[in-house]
Amino acid sequence: MDKSRYIALEGPIGVGKSTLAKLLAEELGGTTLLEEVEDNPFLEKFYGDVKKFAFQAQTFFLLSRYQQQMELNQRDLFSNSVVSDYLFAKDRIFAYLNLDENELALYEQIYRLLDAQLPKPDLVIYLQASKEVLFERIRKRNIGYERNISEEYIDRLADAYNKYFFYYSDTPLLVVNTTEIDFVDNPLDLANLVKEVRSIKGGTQHYIPLGSKD
Repeated sequence: MDKSRYIALEGPIGVGKSTLAKLLAEELGGTTLLEEVEDNPFLEKFYGDVKKFAFQAQTFFLLSRYQQQMELNQRDLFSNSVVSDYLFAKDRIFAYLNLDENELALYEQIYRLLDAQLPKPDLVIYLQASKEVLFERIRKRNIGYERNISEEYIDRLADAYNKYFFYYSDTPLLVVNTTEIDFVDNPLDLANLVKEVRSIKGGTQHYIPLGSKD
């Protein structure tokens, strides 16, 4: 898929989306679109009390992601590739995981209005990792607002991601298990992924790197 102009990376917290987005953009001669997570004033409160602050945090993310995605319509995607560290549609994964019935009904009305106006990626790369690895990576990077994330929440989130992408068919999809690979310190891991990305023709493909136990 050499002609991909808009690639979106997805996966649960700690899987390495932002880091890989920067590396891929450099390899493909493109630019990045990175989620502005730290700008959400409700995020730290959300991890301290999920039920109380879920709707505020989710709505802020939804509108922020929408504004960012709309900027893609202003870019010349035919001359410059864009690699994003999130997929707009993933917003619903968190919504269904954290909102109550009434909040979800209101959220869905807003989401459908916004989603209809946004461009779709040429390729989505879904990054997986074992739940143990995800939790270890989160602890290692030691970001303040993530310190209250529980192992139980990570477990639920990873399951929700797997279920969502099991049925995903909106765009070509590449599923990559990252449990035992290191795109930062092992150039061969990155080179092999880039080769895989360029070979995608459509549908869903799974990439299990050599040496992975999964």
